[in-house]
Amino acid sequence: MQALFTVLLSVFLLSIHPLSLSAATAPPKAQVTAAAESWLQLIDAGDFAKSWQTASVFFRNAVSQANWSNALQASRSPLGALEQRTLTSVQEATALPGAPDGHYCILSFTTAFALKKQATETLTFTEEADGQWRSAGYFIK
Repeated sequence: MQALFTVLLSVFLLSIHPLSLSAATAPPKAQVTAAAESWLQLIDAGDFAKSWQTASVFFRNAVSQANWSNALQASRSPLGALEQRTLTSVQEATALPGAPDGHYCILSFTTAFALKKQATETLTFTEEADGQWRSAGYFIK
């Protein structure tokens, strides 16, 4: 349980720290949103291992696959099946605490699960060197 708390707290801190926003360009909202929704589908389906495998290098270096799968099993399974998910915001950042400077988007979703009708999912996605957007963090509140 302590390991789960530590993993989720670390990811949460990446998501809530004041951001260095880039005013030069608008976030690539459609591309990041599509990547985030695709990644969330893996988690919704219980494919925690694949969600880790398709996450960013930064994410995979921060959390082992076993710890990630255990944390998701403990935090997501009690919520039940996904009923509805609505994107509520996308923020762009160039710097996050504890992470290298880069191109990040913080996405917030209002989500309803079978056993938790109101939740907020916060995802941090990063644009990697190959131009693909991949998860760098995930938190449910």
